[in-house]
Amino acid sequence: MKNATVDISAFSICLNITSWEFMISLGFLSAACVRVANELGRGDAKAAIFSIKVNLCTSLCIGLLFWVLALVFGHVISYAFTSSTEIAKAVSSLSVLLAFSILLNSIQPVLSGVAIGAGWQAIVAYVNISCYYVVGVPVGIILGYVAGLELGVSGLE
Repeated sequence: MKNATVDISAFSICLNITSWEFMISLGFLSAACVRVANELGRGDAKAAIFSIKVNLCTSLCIGLLFWVLALVFGHVISYAFTSSTEIAKAVSSLSVLLAFSILLNSIQPVLSGVAIGAGWQAIVAYVNISCYYVVGVPVGIILGYVAGLELGVSGLE
């Protein structure tokens, strides 16, 4: 990396922003899990489906709101964490990736909560582990080392 301090600082800022939004999604995971489990326990599948739709729509709307905020204010949001213009520019260059990460992270926890509430805990664990090790790690290795992309802060140089 040309300037590791700037790259790591920008990445840390993006992780903080993603974590804030992810905390909201984890609340929806818990709500979906409890609500689906209660409705299925009562034998009311229609109410369970309705609660799934409500949780997904609400979490998706919040994710879309944060997605738009990350895209529109991507060049400004970093100044809440730093006064360095160089770091702010690096965060700004990551704003599109940050926005899509926020959007996808608003959906996945709710779907996991639904599956856990339906009693599929083992399946959720296997899916999460396999997605990480079968998809995420190989794609990261290919993009980071094999492809030789010089992406700067958004990848390995």
